[in-house]
Amino acid sequence: MDFTPEEIERGRALRRAQVPWVLGGRLAGLVLTVGLGFTGAGARLVAAFGESWAARVLGGAAALVLLGQLLQLPFGARVRAIRAGYGLVTQGWGGWAVDQLRGLALGLALLLPTVLGLYALTGWSPHRWWLPAAAAAAVLVVALSFLYPLLVEPVFNRFTPMAPGPQREALLGLAERDGIAVRDVLVADASRRTTALNAYVSGFGATRRIVAYDTLLSTAEPREVELVVAHELGHVKHRDVLTGTALGAVGAACAVVLLGLLLSWQPLLTTAGAGSAADPRSLPLLAACAALLSALSGPLQCAASRRIERRADTHALDLTADPEGFVAMQRRLAVANISDVDPPRALELLFATHPSAARRIAAARAWAAARP
Repeated sequence: MDFTPEEIERGRALRRAQVPWVLGGRLAGLVLTVGLGFTGAGARLVAAFGESWAARVLGGAAALVLLGQLLQLPFGARVRAIRAGYGLVTQGWGGWAVDQLRGLALGLALLLPTVLGLYALTGWSPHRWWLPAAAAAAVLVVALSFLYPLLVEPVFNRFTPMAPGPQREALLGLAERDGIAVRDVLVADASRRTTALNAYVSGFGATRRIVAYDTLLSTAEPREVELVVAHELGHVKHRDVLTGTALGAVGAACAVVLLGLLLSWQPLLTTAGAGSAADPRSLPLLAACAALLSALSGPLQCAASRRIERRADTHALDLTADPEGFVAMQRRLAVANISDVDPPRALELLFATHPSAARRIAAARAWAAARP
């Protein structure tokens, strides 16, 4: 048996404690967004910002974000408290509050110019706005994918170069053996917030770097760290980030086209209290339609993610030829992160972005059995 009964029960207990709050927060946010978008309440909220077109667009967008954030706050706080009770949180409430404000400020900085540009397009072409908007959405997804490691990651973590030594040389050698150019190996100060273990490969081309949590380096064996990084190199080798960015750009463009079709249906606009798609009072309806599309596509995105993760696992095994080390690494991650190693299948299908630890270990043993 890979996990003791105590470890299995601890993971299940954490899952049972936090999942109702996680799903409750998502459902509450969706209900709020749909309630504002498909009734006149959202239109009245936007109209409260005066007669100015720009004030209605910016004020309405900011109000929707703030209301959603306030609604999510108690759910997020409860999940944090549960995880703290299991020893997964090292950050104080003050630091958590600062992170919430940082996330809010970053979200508004990205959203408000985007919404303003969108409604400028609807005013310019009330019936064909979604054509240039779809192209702009695709470009925005690509730009954010490239800029995220440079502009967003440093907002929440500090990164320092890994000190020269055997661990750094082993990780760089692993990337070289895999034919992947890596600029540097960085250590993220994750221990300021959590005891969870992780590593990833970030950036493109000249900005690509291996990033390891300091918690992983201080807890796992060097070989286990290499196996985690080998998995992440699999994403680079198979161009998962580039492919995901391209698919995300196409998906964003298609979503905008679908939103354009929905907002051209006058009965829907009338129900929402808006005169046309160019009317800023249609903003809550736009947000509601986008939220519903996101919720409906979630399971498909999770299924695609699990498939990609399985392929990266296989890559790590092919690169290292160390199934026993891979199993030890998966056990280490599951125990340290207090994962439910074999969650209910329905939860996994609907919400999991990674296969369960039990499935990943079984796949590693199947890989070994197929290669005597």
